[in-house]
Amino acid sequence: MNAVSAIKQYQQVSVNSSVMGASPHRLVQMLMEGALERIALAKESMKRNEIAMKGQNIGRAINIVGGLQGSLNKEAGGEIAENLNNLYDYMINRLLVANSQNDESILDEVSSLMIEIKMGWDAMPDAYKH
Repeated sequence: MNAVSAIKQYQQVSVNSSVMGASPHRLVQMLMEGALERIALAKESMKRNEIAMKGQNIGRAINIVGGLQGSLNKEAGGEIAENLNNLYDYMINRLLVANSQNDESILDEVSSLMIEIKMGWDAMPDAYKH
């Protein structure tokens, strides 16, 4: 086993361990962090003209945002959940446009929106973190 393979295997075990012990609140934080990371990687790929890697990272970001959207409880969340649902739809559409138009500014826009959502999620009182 080479060093790169060993490092990748260790990272996978580390991520799996983090997920297994995480609360539902922390899992959502991790998803948001993952979306932000993928958007940043896509932007770097755009700058280097790595088309396949850009598309792969945008695709992963879209999947993560879709996962966040799918986890919304619209009954319990009411208007807030509906607004988030619409915002996630918008973000997915913008990511598709960013990919097709190779537009870094759209990635920045989606990243800013995700940061806003994450800041609200991070500031949630402990009584609601279950």
